[in-house]
Amino acid sequence: MLPVELFIMTRSSSSSASALPGQGLGSVAILALGTFAVGTDAFIVSGFLPSIAQSLQASNSLTGLSVTVFAGTYALLAPVLATVTAPWARNRVLVGALVVLAVANLLSALAPDIWTLLASRALAAVGAAAYTPTATAAGGALVRPELRARAFSLVTGGLTVATALGVPLGNLVSQWFGWRTALGMVAALAGLACAGVALIMPSLPGQPRSSLRARLAVLRRPAVAWVLPLTVVGMTACYIVYAYSVPALQALGIADGRIGMMLLCYGVGAVLGNLLAGYATDRWGPTPVSVTAYVAMAASFGIMAWLAVAGAGHDVAVGLLVLVWGMSSWGQTPPQQLRLTNAAPQEAPLVVALNASCIYLGIALGTALGAGLLAHGAVLGFAVSALAALAALGFVAGLARHEGARAR
Repeated sequence: MLPVELFIMTRSSSSSASALPGQGLGSVAILALGTFAVGTDAFIVSGFLPSIAQSLQASNSLTGLSVTVFAGTYALLAPVLATVTAPWARNRVLVGALVVLAVANLLSALAPDIWTLLASRALAAVGAAAYTPTATAAGGALVRPELRARAFSLVTGGLTVATALGVPLGNLVSQWFGWRTALGMVAALAGLACAGVALIMPSLPGQPRSSLRARLAVLRRPAVAWVLPLTVVGMTACYIVYAYSVPALQALGIADGRIGMMLLCYGVGAVLGNLLAGYATDRWGPTPVSVTAYVAMAASFGIMAWLAVAGAGHDVAVGLLVLVWGMSSWGQTPPQQLRLTNAAPQEAPLVVALNASCIYLGIALGTALGAGLLAHGAVLGFAVSALAALAALGFVAGLARHEGARAR
């Protein structure tokens, strides 16, 4: 059998195609179970951050750094882990990553203080950084070229379904049984995903060993170097407020009992945005999808800033805005992944890992910025988010000009 990235290069070869474990999206679905566990873990803390802060006697801003620590660790380690684990069978990497994720969440659930919690969140990021890029690249290798963006969106869909179901469910569980039980639930979910991947995932071999420096040479390709910063800017825009969504929604006049419903609206939007973006990117290309996502993102944040100034918003209006926020946040990922794998098909697993690093670097920057803005109120947070989305839109325009010049 061929290495994962060679699968992507040789789809037109009938002899290679016959060696593939699957030609349709069904073979990719099992990978989404693992990304569902990763996504629930990555974002669930946002649903009950004030409860953790009160329990561990820490401020909301300090507790919110648990999201920053997770994202920052992920961003730093994703390309390193992609290189270290390259020779290993993909199944081993995926199963081992989910074991680390389960153990880390048990430690988080038992954390006696904020510093133990922060350390365990960093360990959880190690498992997530090893799993998600590997699963995404494997998903793209298991399908025909015309289905690749949809395969990426299906694997990423585990993350978006986690925001739709895992995060609101975690919010409810924390209200009923406490935040420690909610994190224990995530540990159990990671264990279930580990068993599922171990039993069902088709076997895929690793890659030849090479140094991190040699692999990072792909960054010298202009097509790659132009795309990755857009991921950072776009994710920064949508995560300035997300980690602090509970106090931000309260500033919009949403009662505590309806916060979970608003988080569900975000998650439903994330699922729809991701799936629609995968289909639209395959059909119309990355640039129209990216433009649509950033225009919608800037508009939703701008209107929420206005509502926060007014002092309150109607629940239905806020719900629709949060839905658009979720759609635009996760609608930006499939076009980015397709741009990168088209630009560097031989290094598909690495560029996907680099894009994942940039996603979580953006999340880390956004949540860190949000921590600073939190003291000045939700209006400023929403306004800065809107400006960052406009900056991402400008970056797309520059990227489109660069791609057009290169094509001539």
